[in-house]
Amino acid sequence: MRPSVWRRCLLALAVLALASPAGAQSFAWWKNDQFKKEVGLTHEQCAKIDTIFQATVPKLREGWTELDRLEAELSKMIENRADEAAVVRQVDKVEATRASLHKMRTLMNLHMRQQLTPDQLVKFKAAYDQWEKDHRRPPRPGDGHDKPRS
Repeated sequence: MRPSVWRRCLLALAVLALASPAGAQSFAWWKNDQFKKEVGLTHEQCAKIDTIFQATVPKLREGWTELDRLEAELSKMIENRADEAAVVRQVDKVEATRASLHKMRTLMNLHMRQQLTPDQLVKFKAAYDQWEKDHRRPPRPGDGHDKPRS
């Protein structure tokens, strides 16, 4: 699979994961009936959270498209043995764009979580931890998750 196609697949998964407490979530929790009930979300809270999500996703998509473009340009520069200083400048652009996307995603998560009361945040964490436990994929050999922790 080409890198840009692979990135788009990852983007689609990332868009679904944007609202997680630790960045690992893979569903729109504010739309899930079980989460709504367990956390005690109101219709208004769900609407506000969805508005935050819907306002941010197009910007993230644009940013990932720009990141794809910058990375493709960097790859061409490396293939063509460009001057190291030019490569370094391009790496700086790539990494600044990547950092901006992560910042935007983190701020979106913050704004979404700010819609919850402290009690709801506690309930959310418990519900999410259980969901993650129930839906966790077993680690694949060699993915770095099979190493013992120190």
